[in-house]
Amino acid sequence: MARRRRNKLLVPEAREGMERLKKQVMSQQANTSGPPEEMKVEMARQLGVPLKPGYNGDIRAEEAGKLGGPIGGQMVKELIKMAEEELVRRQH
Repeated sequence: MARRRRNKLLVPEAREGMERLKKQVMSQQANTSGPPEEMKVEMARQLGVPLKPGYNGDIRAEEAGKLGGPIGGQMVKELIKMAEEELVRRQH
């Protein structure tokens, strides 16, 4: 079964940058680098979540949230930091 992407960006052209940010955040949290799928599996292993490469429709929402929550939360923090830096830069 193909995975559908449900999240729509307000600015579709930003997808590449968002994916880059997600990979950066994941590599920081997983303390490793490589393909995003490998980083997710490593993070899951560290958190005790039974994630495996490929289909994971059988894991509970709570387990999925242990992965997605920290990644999304850190992405938001990074985006806020970038926006604040941009505002400061524009004021000078």
